[in-house]
Amino acid sequence: MKVTDMTFKEGHEFKIRIKPKDDCNSFSINIGHDSENIAMHFNPRFDSCGDTNTIVFNSLSGGCWGDEHREGNFPFTRGEECKFYINFNNEQFYIKLPDGSMLNFPNRLGDVKYKYFDVKGDAKIVGIKIK
Repeated sequence: MKVTDMTFKEGHEFKIRIKPKDDCNSFSINIGHDSENIAMHFNPRFDSCGDTNTIVFNSLSGGCWGDEHREGNFPFTRGEECKFYINFNNEQFYIKLPDGSMLNFPNRLGDVKYKYFDVKGDAKIVGIKIK
């Protein structure tokens, strides 16, 4: 799923409900300006690229990936719907995970408004809401 003309601004809350497939290896959520400029790449990996039960964050600027950031907290289960929340400012993204814990990732692009969102991988979007 790809959305190229949304409005996600500083102070908004982005609620995502997603259901990983029963055989899900990984899925990713990207928020940014376009496919070459992604402020936050959020990539829960059940078993992918040598990672097991790890969340990998990154950013993409002008088509070049930055340094990956890994988190060991992994509250996702294959085949089970979950919801989490994202908000941000010009310095950080804040992600509230399904278990209620919080993660953050630097807003490396430093902007306060993004219009691009996509989801890739072995998961189905159940619902999204920006408020």
